[in-house]
Amino acid sequence: MKRIREYGIITGRLAPGPLNKITDVEGVLVGHATIDTMDHKTGVTVIIPCKDNPFLRKLVAASYIHNGFGKSQGLVQLDELGTLETPIALTNTLNVGKVHDALVDLMLERCRQEGTELASVNPVVGECNDSVLNNISERVVGLKEVKAALADALPDFEEGAVGAGCGTVCYGLKGGIGSASRRFKIGGETYTLGVLVQSNFGSTENLIIGGQAVGTEIARLTKPQVLDRGSIMTVIATDLPVSDRQLKRIIKRAGVGLSRTGSYMGHGSGDIMIGFTTANRIPELAEKELLTVRILKESALETAFTAAAEATEEAVLNSLAMAKTTTGCKGNVVHSLTDLWLSKEHS
Repeated sequence: MKRIREYGIITGRLAPGPLNKITDVEGVLVGHATIDTMDHKTGVTVIIPCKDNPFLRKLVAASYIHNGFGKSQGLVQLDELGTLETPIALTNTLNVGKVHDALVDLMLERCRQEGTELASVNPVVGECNDSVLNNISERVVGLKEVKAALADALPDFEEGAVGAGCGTVCYGLKGGIGSASRRFKIGGETYTLGVLVQSNFGSTENLIIGGQAVGTEIARLTKPQVLDRGSIMTVIATDLPVSDRQLKRIIKRAGVGLSRTGSYMGHGSGDIMIGFTTANRIPELAEKELLTVRILKESALETAFTAAAEATEEAVLNSLAMAKTTTGCKGNVVHSLTDLWLSKEHS
């Protein structure tokens, strides 16, 4: 499979990082565990935010609920305290609790090994409903899969129908995991912003690719998804020195990227953004009550807004381009963008 740029479709004006993935932000890794059988098309994807223990040196973080038709865990404390203290895990709707439980076990184990006893920890877990292709009620994702995803974590990770994206549907086509990044200068320094999506949203007829309204054409070739529903998880990482409030302002702009692909954030779609920065780490065991951090001035956020919009748009398109036609539970078939449009229009 080829990523969207390999078809000559370029989104935006800012340059991508070397991998054009969320892992262009130094220290970030992504891993998957995929369950791909006749009955089950599902899995878990983990975003590891740093090389060291995030509980002991927390990351400034924020979330934004654009439309709240979702069942994520951990976002209340994340927004209240403005910090992330675990990897972020993505899975299917009915496995959120099991994945949350697995992250608790693994963080307890890691902290014990490093000489810290936990009395509380706040895992962050996001989800999409993959029941079109996955027998979701059997809840097959748990501790084993989370461990496997963490062990699989790499900078140059797979995209498409893998991990938490194995069974997702986007614009009535096969969705999945997609990623993109942007590099830019502010105040003479170079920064990176990367996006990862778990795409499971959108109405077929509304699909826009590179500014071209292709959805109506695709809808004639397949049974279209009429309503914008299903959900999309968007995770944004950066190394910008920003506060949690500023970070929330940045991740809101992911909605611009979703709109550029044709989404109107429909009633039945959970459009949820989670962001963190690897700058301004907050030590759990800080001896001083006052901490010193660097913060961008508000007007300097303009380029970051652009980066978030552009990278989100490209990440969604990569999730479509890298996914293959899939037959799931009950014989349901979801066709890929490549089979229906990309290979014909950009061969």
